[in-house]
Amino acid sequence: MQQEAGSAPHAVSRLRSNRLLRSTRPFLARGGPKGARCGGCRLLPSHCLCAHRPVRATHAGICLIMHEHEALKPSNTGWLIADVVPDTLAFEWSRTAPDAAMLAALQDPQWQPYLVFPGEFVEPSRVISALPPAEVQQSSGKRPLFILLDATWSEARKIFKKSPYLAQMAVLSLQPEQVSRYALRRSRREDHLCTAEVAALCLQQSGDTDAAAALELWFDVFSDHYLRAKQQLPADWSDAQHQQLLALGDAAAKAATPA
Repeated sequence: MQQEAGSAPHAVSRLRSNRLLRSTRPFLARGGPKGARCGGCRLLPSHCLCAHRPVRATHAGICLIMHEHEALKPSNTGWLIADVVPDTLAFEWSRTAPDAAMLAALQDPQWQPYLVFPGEFVEPSRVISALPPAEVQQSSGKRPLFILLDATWSEARKIFKKSPYLAQMAVLSLQPEQVSRYALRRSRREDHLCTAEVAALCLQQSGDTDAAAALELWFDVFSDHYLRAKQQLPADWSDAQHQQLLALGDAAAKAATPA
C-alpha cells in the first residue's frame, strides 16, 4: 500500500500545522537544506519522496509525546513513523496542561500502553525487556501502544520526570544491538537511537516485522535525500535502498490491481 502525495495529513503533520498557527514568528530550521520545502515530506521539491511512502497496517500503535519544537524540525524522525504507520498518535507535551485527547488515548481500552525508556532510570518493578508472547497479547484483547518521548535526551528526561500520567506505566527497556545510523543531528550519547529507529525495534517486538522493515528503509532513504539536498547533490535512485523502496511500491500496486 502506497500513499500518494496530496493525501490526508497524518498526526505529526497536523501537530506541525497547529504549532505553526500558534507561532508569532517563522520557524527557521538550522543546518538543513535551504529553500522551499514540500509540505508532505519536508524535503526540497527536487528530492521529494511523497509518491513512495510505504504505508503499512500494524497490530501495534505508536504514540509520540513531542517536545514543543520537534514537529517543526525538518529532521524530525517521528514524522517518518507517521508516514509509515497509520495508527500513529502525536501530541505536544505540556507540563502544566497535558492534552486531554492524549490522556484519553492512554486510557483507551483498545490499547496496552508501554512507555519506551531506558530501564536504568526506572524502578526495576516497572521494567520489561520484551513484550509478552503474541498469544498472550491476543488473549488480552488489547493492542500494544508504544509511547515514545520525541525530544532531545535532556528534554526526554524532563518529560519523563514531570509527567505524572506516565509514572505507573510499564516501561519497555530496549537493548539495541546496532549503532544509530542517524546522521541529521548530533547526539551526546553514541548508544542513543533516533525516534524512528526505536519505533522500528518496537514494531519488531509486536510482530509487525513488515512495517519495521519498511520504516527502516524509509528512514534510510529520507536521510540520504535530506543530506544530498543539504550538500546540493541530486537524488540518486540507483542504489540498493532506493531500488528496494521502488520495489515495495511496485509490489503494492500489483496487490491493489484486480485480477
